[in-house]
Amino acid sequence: MTKAEQLQTVTILVPGDFNDHAIDRINHTFRRVTVERADPSLVTDEMRSNVRGIASFAGINAAMMDALPNLELIASFGVGYDSVDVGHAAAKNIMVTNTPDVLTEEVADTAIGLLINTVRDLPRAETWLRDGSWVRKGNYPLSRLTLRGRNVGIFGMGRIGQAIARRLEAFGLPVAYHNRRHVEGLSYQYHPTLKGLAEAVDTLISVAPGGASTEKAVNAEILSALGANGIFVNIGRGSTVDEAALAAALANGTIAAAGLDVFADEPNVPKALLDAPNTSLLPHVGSASDHTRRAMADLCVDNLVSWFTERRPLTPVPETVSVKARG
Repeated sequence: MTKAEQLQTVTILVPGDFNDHAIDRINHTFRRVTVERADPSLVTDEMRSNVRGIASFAGINAAMMDALPNLELIASFGVGYDSVDVGHAAAKNIMVTNTPDVLTEEVADTAIGLLINTVRDLPRAETWLRDGSWVRKGNYPLSRLTLRGRNVGIFGMGRIGQAIARRLEAFGLPVAYHNRRHVEGLSYQYHPTLKGLAEAVDTLISVAPGGASTEKAVNAEILSALGANGIFVNIGRGSTVDEAALAAALANGTIAAAGLDVFADEPNVPKALLDAPNTSLLPHVGSASDHTRRAMADLCVDNLVSWFTERRPLTPVPETVSVKARG
């Protein structure tokens, strides 16, 4: 039996909506089964017996893993994987992969665009032109904020954080960062605490991953430390921000403005943030181009192919890097 024929016998579960290109590749390579959502109550006896891999946007919890006793690999679509219970996966000898690197530059581009939109109020300026206000009322009001003279702090200096930092350097802006630890080889100033970073800068960009360790890390104390001239941009995870505290800080002048691509309860955005005149809001589009999503889809499926042919993953997450293939 050829490798291609072997793969056709492998059953991959795809819960909920998924990338069309990834589905097309899975259909041509594996045996695909679907459920409406990643809910163990929807798992059939046939799935319990046959499913060996999952390809998913959505979170996969411990109960879902336990419902699939022959599950070997969860191929998560995206660089963030906080919605997958990786600790349980490791304990159950289940490999988890993600899709790093291929989205780094796209997300960094989005972060810079969101920063500029937030500082210069460009979306509202475009609306001013389109709705005829330029003709009726004259020039759009001067933006009260600028990038000039700003000091930028990055919360989360991983691949994406470093790509953002390189872009900021080209803008002539000094960069500092806070991370779990100092990153070797970087010349940017390191702050061992997030509060220390916020006190040292006036522009804070969060690229931090989700999870318990970063839950509401950007809170009232951090926003107060950022100051009245402060700009906050979040391109990482909505769970890292206390959204009620952020809305209050925007309303009372604790900070000047915020640009957000991610939210704690997507697609539900707090009304206080929607109504705030000093926000620029995007519907989680950081990596949302055809080019980048196709590359992410390919890497997601390539992990499945590599695992079920070569018995090794291409991009394992750190928590499951020691998981060994069965048999």
